[in-house]
Amino acid sequence: MNQNLTVRPGDDVQAVLDRAEPGAVLRFAAGEYRQKLKICTPGLTLEGAGGEQTALVWDDWAKKLDAEGREYNTFRTWSVAVCADDVTMRGLTIINDALNPAEKGQEVALSVYGDRFRMEDCTLRSTQDTLFLGPLPPDLIERYDGFLPDELRGSALLSQRFTHCRIEGSVDFIFGCGSAVFEDCDILTVFDGRDHGYVAAPAHSLSQTEGFVFRRCAFLQGEGVMDATHFLARPWRDYGLCVFEDCRYGRHIRPEGFDPWRDSGRDRTARFFETPAQPGRVAWINRYTDA
Repeated sequence: MNQNLTVRPGDDVQAVLDRAEPGAVLRFAAGEYRQKLKICTPGLTLEGAGGEQTALVWDDWAKKLDAEGREYNTFRTWSVAVCADDVTMRGLTIINDALNPAEKGQEVALSVYGDRFRMEDCTLRSTQDTLFLGPLPPDLIERYDGFLPDELRGSALLSQRFTHCRIEGSVDFIFGCGSAVFEDCDILTVFDGRDHGYVAAPAHSLSQTEGFVFRRCAFLQGEGVMDATHFLARPWRDYGLCVFEDCRYGRHIRPEGFDPWRDSGRDRTARFFETPAQPGRVAWINRYTDA
């Protein structure tokens, strides 16, 4: 029988997570939980009170200095990090409310380093780099040896699924190397003071045949976001893989749809696909071949 635990505002949530047994169900009462959280026990289910009644919130940012005077860097800014397999979340909102990424840098709400992660009827809210889907690209796994803990530097391929979720951000706010499926989700671009942005920044290796799949998602235009100012995706690394199937797009999405990441030449390697085809898109999508 699975362990059932009730969590209420004011509880030490990290302590509850640490003592939970594999397969436990944690039910969060309505309220705000302002704590930085790491999930290291496999098979946990976290259930909120539904809608946005249950919020897990923190406010780290990339340019913040730690006790040793080092910048936090993107990959230590998460409000919640999932470092175990088979974790499920329902009816929760996860927020990084540092705001002002133009000055503070990246502000991750959720980082996922576990396999078979599932999220249903949840909201993720931040600005730049809202959702990281592990693993890290190989060069960063090597670069951050001794800087990031081992549980954030694994190289195993990981899968994630998001259903009926809302993901809010401004720049590269869905990024990483995970094999992630987004079904019937609202992807909301928010205004962060800048006049441009990008939704997805994939970094999949060539050996990966599954990347980010957006299926029947609505790409929405937030208040203050101008028309024709944002791209659906740009390749963070060579061979980044994104598929857009039967999606709906707000007026903020630029007609060309996709950006090659400055002069990187990644338009020659990016694996970006869209169906049905949209008028005005860049010529280098829908035709990648490993030739």
